[in-house]
Amino acid sequence: MKIALGADHGAFELKEAVKKHLEEKGIEYKDFGCFSKESVDYPVYASMAANAVADHECDFGVICCTTGLGVSMAANKVNGVRAAVCTNEMLAEMTRRHNNANVICMGQKVVSEELALKMVDIFLSTEFEGGRHSRRVDLLTDIENGKKLEP
Repeated sequence: MKIALGADHGAFELKEAVKKHLEEKGIEYKDFGCFSKESVDYPVYASMAANAVADHECDFGVICCTTGLGVSMAANKVNGVRAAVCTNEMLAEMTRRHNNANVICMGQKVVSEELALKMVDIFLSTEFEGGRHSRRVDLLTDIENGKKLEP
């Protein structure tokens, strides 16, 4: 398993904590930055990490900013990415189990480091259930490809 990491200056410290956590667990990662607390534009780093997931260079992504919202919006613009902002353990589990999310987004000012690391572990270890959820994830892909859905 290989994880794409990305963050802006507002979550540099959280990304570094996740990176250390992955190292301790022996999980491979690619750090797309940023590499300091100097102000940067979050869409740049979110898109680099998200593209690595979409291109299958990495299996999953962990992308952070101050709230998790901006990076999730940027990541979700990349075809093939299903990024979810998670603020608790249940969301980290269910977005994998039911939505087959491949990127978790978190906010450094929203979650504690301890909670963030728990959510990363849950996200990376939870399998997609498939079944009826596969049909729904396929509908997300249809939307991504410009299809207008009707009931």
